Amino acid sequence: MVYGKGPKAVDDLSFEIRPGEIVGFAGPNGAGKTTVIKMLTGILKPKEGNASIHGFDIVKESVQAKQNFAYVADDPDVLLQLTGLEYINYIADLYGISVEDRKKRIQELVGRFGMEDALGTPMREYSHGMRQKTMIIAALVHNPPAWILDEPMTGLDPTAAYTLKQMMRKHADNGNAVLFSTHVLEVAEKLCDRILIINHGKFLYQGTIQELEEAHPGKSLETIFIEMTGGNVGEE
Repeated sequence: MVYGKGPKAVDDLSFEIRPGEIVGFAGPNGAGKTTVIKMLTGILKPKEGNASIHGFDIVKESVQAKQNFAYVADDPDVLLQLTGLEYINYIADLYGISVEDRKKRIQELVGRFGMEDALGTPMREYSHGMRQKTMIIAALVHNPPAWILDEPMTGLDPTAAYTLKQMMRKHADNGNAVLFSTHVLEVAEKLCDRILIINHGKFLYQGTIQELEEAHPGKSLETIFIEMTGGNVGEE
């Protein structure tokens, strides 16, 4: 991705998320993760390269592509004047979800995240975690095959984070694909089938965590990550 006459924010990245996979997307702040996700979801238009979701080009077939993924952004502060239920229904309307189908889906998701008593309250009165839960519920209401989640667990309480991780695993096990960015390497280690690590818009690694650890024997995942991304590992 090139911003005007500036340098490339993302350079020569190529990857595939296969059905049945959870893939973690890691890198230090400013590495380019959110830029990549915004290009995948059609928010930013690349000047070079292409991306497809469920077989649909995100630029040339944007409507069809967007119907096939759920997107949770890294900032939940959106349309805060709406109540939680109004926002969820607004998203359901965009995807043409029938009243009957959305009622069942909303009831299920709201119950999972413990938001039953908050849906009638304007989101500006929500905590960060409550807004995050609402964004997740709204994103998943049309139950698409691909989930693209940008730091989805930020602000979630432990119960909600556990619930989301279970849902991600079940979604992938049902033959779907999940891509999520994270700074929490322990989550990636326990949850992901593969991990992508980038820095300065370039790939440093893509593969399984087991393969990464085998290539760096005797080192923790945290140490490997810090060394790969140019950080300093202190010695005791």
